Amino acid sequence: QLQLVESGGGTVQPGGSLRLSCAASGFTLDHYAIGWFRQAPGKEREGVSCISSSGGSTTYTNSVKGRFTISRDNAKNTVYLQMNNLKPEDTAIYYCATDRYCAGYARFARFGSWGQGTQVAVSS
Repeated sequence: QLQLVESGGGTVQPGGSLRLSCAASGFTLDHYAIGWFRQAPGKEREGVSCISSSGGSTTYTNSVKGRFTISRDNAKNTVYLQMNNLKPEDTAIYYCATDRYCAGYARFARFGSWGQGTQVAVSS
């Protein structure tokens, strides 16, 4: 079964940092673009960031630009989301998923191999 596993979530104070990891189980990631998505209570799932299969292209939603950095290490079969200067509005369950490309990644329904998510809570 092809599945991604997210980890690294937790509770931090505003201004804090977390690094999320997205690891593959049963397949290699190097042919896939990887998207990070989040869903806050009572809100729709939204795209946060996406990285191309080579890592040469990245994209971010406006609310996280300059604070979040997506990267990948294909040798470790893992994609990361470094989150700095976290804000209470970043509180959500964060998911990663695969597709062939990042263009239009906000249309998350086309992504697959969703993991179970990792909870991020930003609170003082």
